[in-house]
Amino acid sequence: MRILYGVQGTGNGHITRARLLCSALKKQGIEVDVLMSGRVGKQPEVAEFGEYQSVKGISFYHRHGKVDKWATFRHLALVRFAHDVTSLDLSQYDLLINDFEPVSAWAAKLQGLPSLSISHQAAFLHDIPTKEMGVWSKLLVRYFSPCKHNLGVHWCDFQQAIIPPLVERLENISNNGSILVYLPFETLDQVLPLLRRFTGYQFVCFHPAITQPSQDQNVQLRPIDRKGFLSALSQCAGVFCNAGFELPSEAMAAGKKVLVKPLLGQFEQVTNAYTLHSLGLAQVAESLEPYLLDSWLQLEQSEAVKYPDVAAELALCIQSGEWQDLLVMAKAMWQQVSYPAASQLLMANIDADKSTSRNSWTRIKVSG
Repeated sequence: MRILYGVQGTGNGHITRARLLCSALKKQGIEVDVLMSGRVGKQPEVAEFGEYQSVKGISFYHRHGKVDKWATFRHLALVRFAHDVTSLDLSQYDLLINDFEPVSAWAAKLQGLPSLSISHQAAFLHDIPTKEMGVWSKLLVRYFSPCKHNLGVHWCDFQQAIIPPLVERLENISNNGSILVYLPFETLDQVLPLLRRFTGYQFVCFHPAITQPSQDQNVQLRPIDRKGFLSALSQCAGVFCNAGFELPSEAMAAGKKVLVKPLLGQFEQVTNAYTLHSLGLAQVAESLEPYLLDSWLQLEQSEAVKYPDVAAELALCIQSGEWQDLLVMAKAMWQQVSYPAASQLLMANIDADKSTSRNSWTRIKVSG
């Protein structure tokens, strides 16, 4: 069996999820080639991908903590996109696995190759609560990278074809009291003055603008480095980050308390923050106001969330050809998940009365 894995390069969460699943697929004896698009700047070296194909695709740009729609539109190269789609030969593949990557998705649709979306974005194609998801966002999710089968990844199944997060297992988890900060969509000029105010805490701040490790008062400044990042994550007391999907999932699995600041203008991050807050899994800061960080810093340590090895189970189902019954596969995985007691109660209420729960969810306001 030979698979093409299409990965969206904008944001490290897609890459993290693909790394884990690629490795699991290869352990099942499946041949996997990777195509990445949308990455701005230097292409990352990912051992699990090997030598992979990179195309321009479509990138999302941001500015001062918000999606920059004008810059995103200005950098569109639709002629090149169409050329990349039509020139991608998929005749040697049995299946496309896609994580919100448009070039391979559209090529598979045109060439009739079976396609399976495994992504957080695919969850929004199902009947789940969302926040600030307007018509444009609904169209984007449905047509940006269309696949025949859609398996969402989320923190709750909502009785849909949705599986738990794919997370990397951390070793030697401890708590040295530090706070890991990863806010790549904010500038350091915005983040550092906030962190310096809290002199009683030590912060470890990773940011794309940092090129060399250094110390700034009570803040360790660290360049992006996956190994160092995972080490800091395993040792910290809590994580302050944007409202992506993978990092909050990894933090919760390690038993770290989580504070998220959603990227304004991006419905996915706003909905993520809304969902985490509503399930009692994290606190939300809609801005970089000191009182929001202060109240979160004083919270107790969180109880760890227990996830199964989702990547390994997915790979086994794909290798055996039993993956097309998505609901059955997802249900088996959720039976192995263990959340903190308060979150389990909220999820049980959703399962007990879906219609009532959805109505109550839509009335919840995300706040700090």
